[in-house]
Amino acid sequence: MKKIQVGFLVSYDYKLIKFALPPIYSESDTIFLAIDKNKKTWNGESFDIDPSFFEWIKAVDTDNKIVIYEDEFYVPELSTMACEVRERKMLAEKMGVGNWLVQLDSDEYFYDFKSFTDFLRSKNHFLKEGAEKIQICAFKVNLYKYVDEGVLYVDKLDKFMVASNHPGYKVGRHCKCRSVYTNSIALHDCLSRERGELVQKLENWGHNTDIDKEAFMKKWDMVNKSNYKQIEGFFYLNPMHWKTLEFMPGKTIQELLENFKRSGKLNVPSFFLLKKNFGQWFKFLFKK
Repeated sequence: MKKIQVGFLVSYDYKLIKFALPPIYSESDTIFLAIDKNKKTWNGESFDIDPSFFEWIKAVDTDNKIVIYEDEFYVPELSTMACEVRERKMLAEKMGVGNWLVQLDSDEYFYDFKSFTDFLRSKNHFLKEGAEKIQICAFKVNLYKYVDEGVLYVDKLDKFMVASNHPGYKVGRHCKCRSVYTNSIALHDCLSRERGELVQKLENWGHNTDIDKEAFMKKWDMVNKSNYKQIEGFFYLNPMHWKTLEFMPGKTIQELLENFKRSGKLNVPSFFLLKKNFGQWFKFLFKK
């Protein structure tokens, strides 16, 4: 017990695991890859995984810590979000309650996972029986669209729930409990896909019924390196949550990451963290 257990939900964008898995490999105790045994998305669409992917897994798993977890995660009677929550709970149970349950998506790339796991280990008292239920949040830079010589990205850091001491997911990874914030940051290859792959994601992820796909894709198609400064409102739910974009040069994920590091964009102000954590502590002080 008290291990760092990491789980990925593997589906149509499985190829992105090749960017997401290596940075977290050495600091994880076990890594679970959850794959629908019938190769169905949460919306019931079929997908394939090239056999070479599993050969790659074998090659990188030098410490034999990767577990392929197959089950039936698609239930026709459930919404896509309900299927997502169900799969996350099933995966968490497989990972082992009593450990840190870290759930990542294939398109989330940590650049300093060690600092995040060091933080988790410093909070191991939350893994004791009867401890307060919490979720550990990091921040991410959302990549919006690849353009010539680089990427357009959202000009703000977004929080995201990464780890928890219990599998009480309500919406996605959100457990609706006290959040504890860290200064860890990941690149989120969120909407920066080939057009067909992006449409596939919008039709099959947990938010598929929450967005106006036609309006969203119209703006996504239109924005480019020349006009992004003249356009506002890019979020797929409430557009102004992502008000503006910026440009970062780089032709590969590694090059982009290095440029982000040099830019200073991967910093979370200490006072901001202090305020967030105090606010969460106070909010749940009388809810225990």
